[in-house]
Amino acid sequence: MTLFKIIRILILLAVFVVVAFYAKNQKLKSRSWTEPVSVVIYRINGDNNSPVVNEYINELDEGVFEPVDRFLQQQSAKYKLIAKQPTQIRMGPVLTVLPPEAPLPGEGYVAIIWWGLKFRYWTYKNAVDSDSGMRRIDVFVLYHEATKDRSLQHSLGLDKGLAVVVHAFSSVEQDQQNNIVIAHELLHTVGATDKYAADNSALFPIGYADPEQSPLYPQAKAEIMVARIPLSASTMRMADSLDECVIGEQTAREINWLQEEK
Repeated sequence: MTLFKIIRILILLAVFVVVAFYAKNQKLKSRSWTEPVSVVIYRINGDNNSPVVNEYINELDEGVFEPVDRFLQQQSAKYKLIAKQPTQIRMGPVLTVLPPEAPLPGEGYVAIIWWGLKFRYWTYKNAVDSDSGMRRIDVFVLYHEATKDRSLQHSLGLDKGLAVVVHAFSSVEQDQQNNIVIAHELLHTVGATDKYAADNSALFPIGYADPEQSPLYPQAKAEIMVARIPLSASTMRMADSLDECVIGEQTAREINWLQEEK
């Protein structure tokens, strides 16, 4: 092995150590819930600079995202957090640079690591903010035109880096369901895991808003980490808004709202 290769490997190892140390500190601070976590939402036109999308995102204000703060505050009340308001959402500037594309399923661990490093660097360059990154979650919402039968790329919430990439529709009619996706991915960054199976069905009991309900169906609300309401053993529907969602006990434990049972 040449000296150049040895130096390159040592530099990469040093980068990984620094990133891991920083991520560990972020995790501890963001999940202490002693004070509100700052959530900054950046709007991005994800449809090749579509004029329709530009018009929509330029008219958005913080009030559109207020239901996310309200949902987290209402849900946290039953878990008696030190911070009465877990999050404080505000809008960052409109960004014109797209984040690096996430690796496709099956591309391998190395591709995921490489993408993670590129995404961290992209976030560092584009999410310029005065708040401490140790207690700030950056939410990048890529808006797309709401056309019939269109499906969107999967959204991502990264617990190592406190960053979210949400793909959303640029439609007033979709605002409330967009907020469900934002809240779902935001909770991923602080440790929440999905509560649905490979076929998207809610896992019982952790994926049910009220697993002790009798009769079990239909459920009235959705666990936020499923975001769909079980109507029967085989049918579900997407929640219309965060008013139809709850944070269940398992999710509360994962995000440090509820201590693990011993």
